[in-house]
Amino acid sequence: MILSLRQIEDIGAAVIQDFNKFFYCDSNALRNNKVRATPIDQFAREYLGLSVRFARLSADGCICGLTSYADAEYIIEEMGVVRTIELKQNQILLDSSFLEAGKVKKLCGKRRFTLAHECAHQILFQMESEESQQKCRGFYSDRRSYSLRDLKSREDWNEWQANALGAALLMPQAEINRAMRFFAQNRTLISYEGRFSYADKLVLSLLCHALGVSKSAAVIRLRQLGYLQERPYVEFVDPLEVWA
Repeated sequence: MILSLRQIEDIGAAVIQDFNKFFYCDSNALRNNKVRATPIDQFAREYLGLSVRFARLSADGCICGLTSYADAEYIIEEMGVVRTIELKQNQILLDSSFLEAGKVKKLCGKRRFTLAHECAHQILFQMESEESQQKCRGFYSDRRSYSLRDLKSREDWNEWQANALGAALLMPQAEINRAMRFFAQNRTLISYEGRFSYADKLVLSLLCHALGVSKSAAVIRLRQLGYLQERPYVEFVDPLEVWA
């Protein structure tokens, strides 16, 4: 199933609206105009009915999350030792590094986006035809072992869609619009090859804190929604920057 970015945005908006009715009882409830972060853990467990577990997924930390549409198992090799980890249908595995002491707060935004990404895979799978779903489940029907790369390659064609939908779930356009209205008075932020003025850095910091996302995820989303423009570094001038 190939979807346009507009279609993915519409799916994300509809899903979040339905989730808000489910979780908050009224999607249009009085909010005092506050920016509201998507409670992605509750979204995954309570709304989608997925189970979320943590495990060491790779030796070098390159795999942050996995999900499966049928019972399966995958193998991981570390220092010559091979382990097999069970992966059940409608389950999400997140890397255990997200729970390590001293990393929980630092990696919070990355963990939330990883979870949103895996939720997006599950949502997109449910939108496939029954024939496509059965074909996909057939890959796992024998419960054979898969390497991490095997499991990820099954989804390579759909990764960009899961990233786009994950961003729409975690940073809904309505919330981005609200955040930019309050934090930036609807002005466009400017990135000078990755460098920002003090004022724009403050807006980014406030938005990331309000939505529970990383700076990199926020920058990509703002650019996508037209709230960020790129300029060459030679044009960078920060009126608040003081030189000794």
